[in-house]
Amino acid sequence: MKTDSICMAKRKKLSKVKVMMLGGLNEIGKNLCVIEYENDIIMVDCGLGFPDEDMLGVDLVIPDTTYLEKNYDRIRGLFLTHGHEDHIGAIPYVLRKLDIPIYGTRLTLGIIENKLLEHALSFSPRLNCVTAGEVVSAGCFSVEFIRVNHSIADACCLAIKTPVGTIIHSGDFKLDLTPIEGEVMNLPRLGQLGEEGVLLLMCESTNAERPGYTPSEKKVGLSLDNIFLRNQDKRIVIATFSSNVHRVQQIIDTAVQYGRKVAITGRSMLNIVGAATRLGYMTVPEGVLIDINEIKKYPPAEITVITTGSQGEPMSALYRMAFRSHDKVQLGSEDLVVISASAIPGNEKMVDKIINELLKNGANVFKDNNVEVHVSGHACQEEIKLMIALTKPKYFMPIHGEFKHMNANKQNAMYMGISESDIFISDVGKVLEIGTDGARFNGTVPSGKVLVDGYGVGDIGNIVLRDRRHLAQDGLLVVVASVDLSYRMLISGPDIVSRGFVYVREAETLMEQAKDIARNAIEDCFDHHIEDRTEIKATVKNTLSKFIFQQTGRKPMILPIIMDV
Repeated sequence: MKTDSICMAKRKKLSKVKVMMLGGLNEIGKNLCVIEYENDIIMVDCGLGFPDEDMLGVDLVIPDTTYLEKNYDRIRGLFLTHGHEDHIGAIPYVLRKLDIPIYGTRLTLGIIENKLLEHALSFSPRLNCVTAGEVVSAGCFSVEFIRVNHSIADACCLAIKTPVGTIIHSGDFKLDLTPIEGEVMNLPRLGQLGEEGVLLLMCESTNAERPGYTPSEKKVGLSLDNIFLRNQDKRIVIATFSSNVHRVQQIIDTAVQYGRKVAITGRSMLNIVGAATRLGYMTVPEGVLIDINEIKKYPPAEITVITTGSQGEPMSALYRMAFRSHDKVQLGSEDLVVISASAIPGNEKMVDKIINELLKNGANVFKDNNVEVHVSGHACQEEIKLMIALTKPKYFMPIHGEFKHMNANKQNAMYMGISESDIFISDVGKVLEIGTDGARFNGTVPSGKVLVDGYGVGDIGNIVLRDRRHLAQDGLLVVVASVDLSYRMLISGPDIVSRGFVYVREAETLMEQAKDIARNAIEDCFDHHIEDRTEIKATVKNTLSKFIFQQTGRKPMILPIIMDV
């Protein structure tokens, strides 16, 4: 009996908390953190990312949740830091496989509710509203929501108490001493936790390379006032992040000050403004908001349009305005377009494409590098150092960013006196174990990217993407022939259809030669008593591919269709 007690005590002592990121490391977006201790698992955030240039036709990228699906019965809850897409956007897709309780602040859940209306789930999601300062029990964990400032209202960092120690997940934050709405970041509580002892600080890295402090959101308001004052003869179109409720509120307030009506366009902008207004996070005077269909009833100088598309997203409202496919707004010399956002890494070309097109249409364009119409929602170096100084963590893990951002955050932690051996730059799927005997990486869990294409989730993989790239680069040749396999005879064809390879009317000689090559390949199969259609198609494909490459130096996708009649 005594031996059993000793074994149990020893086992308890050696139990470790496991921390793993299934997204958000070495990338922008797709944030998902998993914290595990023995039989309990909690998740922090569940966001989406946007496809790379080589992910042709893909709409969204979400984390691979295979590990969570296999351990579904151990998950005690999903805890949300705030309502940005890179932190909540994957929830409707993940809920299809994981019916788990979700905890978030009022605006965060309001945005999610709007998103879930578009997804037909077979159950009612368990959404639990919390406020900053509230503590939620989840198995062996307790999770405290702590108010922070960010570019969206109701943002929180999380203090997660585990049997091994307290883990602080910063979420996205900055120190704004003059926030538009709400209160300043709860620094005293973070300092109190630091005095009590913090095991691990997981700290965002987005602006870790930037010295100093991130400016207050109120700075944008001053710039907006100057823009409206100097352009009272123009219609003003402002593109910003739909989730930046404080920015949208400032735009509306400034429009009201100058006697303008405000029209909102863009699906996500309408959804989030609707949710924020309904929940009291935005206030709009009566009669200021008008439907986008009504803007022609007013002189251009009396109109302000707030729109999506600040990242150059194809088919966003601003994109459609720039390329004259928006059915309500046509831009010209009477318009000033303000892009009130900075380009997310990788989106620079798309933003420049829109700007070029807007200028061709005669519109004036202001962006952040020539007028101060954007401030970041993320902490710069001095704010990160303040977070470290307050929490005094034993271990430090940079999160949220590319490797260069996380490496810069590592330098911030070292500057603050944390030993390099106590700083862990991880990767997606890598497991950090922390126990009474120290911290170290130990193994991996299944992880990666799940691609969303239309209504399909995860049905687009490397093979499909390879085929799409092949089609995009070299085009397609379809070879169609009718045969009688029982008599080993070619009945008709082969006919060849070209798409994206050559224009048939300008390459008739090549196409005729290709037909002859395909015909000879089929007849050669019959001469050798080959009657298997799969083998015949492979012979046609290989023979024709060699010929095409010899003639053109190109390798189009060749798709033989052999019909037995």
